[in-house]
Amino acid sequence: MYLKTLHLRQFRNYCDQKVVFDAPKTILVGNNAQGKSNLLEAVELLSTLKSHRTARDRDLILDSNPSGQIDASLERQTGSIDLALTLRFQGRRALKLNGEPLRRHLDFLSVLNVVQFSCLDLDLVRGGPEGRRNWIDRLVIQLEPIYAHILQQYNQILRQRNALLKRSKEIRKGEFSENLDKMRSRDAQKPEPENREEFPIRNSQFPIPHSELALWDAQLATAGARVIRRRDRILERLIPLARNWHGSISGSTEVLEVKYTANVEVEQELRAKDNLEGVRQAFLDKIQQRAIAEQVQGTTLVGPHRDDISFTINSTPARQYGSQGQQRTLVLALKLAELQLIEEVVGEPPLLLLDDVLAELDLNRQNQLLETIEERFQTLITTTHLGAFDAQWLRQSQILSVEAGQIKQF
Repeated sequence: MYLKTLHLRQFRNYCDQKVVFDAPKTILVGNNAQGKSNLLEAVELLSTLKSHRTARDRDLILDSNPSGQIDASLERQTGSIDLALTLRFQGRRALKLNGEPLRRHLDFLSVLNVVQFSCLDLDLVRGGPEGRRNWIDRLVIQLEPIYAHILQQYNQILRQRNALLKRSKEIRKGEFSENLDKMRSRDAQKPEPENREEFPIRNSQFPIPHSELALWDAQLATAGARVIRRRDRILERLIPLARNWHGSISGSTEVLEVKYTANVEVEQELRAKDNLEGVRQAFLDKIQQRAIAEQVQGTTLVGPHRDDISFTINSTPARQYGSQGQQRTLVLALKLAELQLIEEVVGEPPLLLLDDVLAELDLNRQNQLLETIEERFQTLITTTHLGAFDAQWLRQSQILSVEAGQIKQF
């Protein structure tokens, strides 16, 4: 696939800017805070309908205008495709495919595939579990667009169940305080009664009907099992690719292991058979095990919202003990594996977005990345200077200057 044009209107710091991409590699050069990353963010939005920088559309619109617009033309093996995304300061987004409005976001998600690699991705190893969950979820959505709906459904159920548990906790807390006040008032008026059960404190009881919670348990387990199964299925294909790339970059001196540490543990036999009902039952079993803890804390403690992915290099945890060089090699291997997996599944090479990342890589890792790209992947690269590129790369690239939301030929 090849991105031919991108037109930004009232988006971030771009008032009205159109870019024509006339080479497989485009280098966007300029100082910081000029709009280089904003352009890549626009491409990311067309691919995943999400930004890794903000969750609010109003933050994407220039100077609080009523709306912002991203248009693009794309060439795929099936022919030319026009994409349009309208962002509104207040109100819902509007999507168009080849000029026709779309009712379902799913029909938009499967059109443009990208892999983004920024300096923020280096926190994929050393950061918290949420970043790793978001990373794998973005990849699954690109390969199985229906996963966006499944994940949204799971999060909605999770919010409802958490609200129920929180309400139960508050009721129990209120009952405890009320009864304690009564006891203190009575104690001040007469000697302590022999029978302290006169004002029983029902703090151990669940004030919300169990049948109501059971309904949410069943829904959470069903949606959660689908999330777990799809994450596991994609990682099963990604991990061997990442291991091979890691060995290549490290000169076969290091062995990478990646493990999906699901909050709901599922037997290998069930995972191998892709048994959805087995995963669902394991989910329900763990909910029963953590029931008391959930009531005490007033929140859901079981489910894929608490999953993690662990990385080890030569049997040593990369997060705690990996050097910066090892961590960068690991992330680079993951990104190259993403490129390879998307190409295998989709049948076309995805776009590669490199956001100010070359400066974070040493010369060996830079060369490994640039050699892999060659002419195979259309690549958009942001940088503050051109010193990281050799003369041949510069000759084969389109170089654009970005300054204060204006893009010109360099």
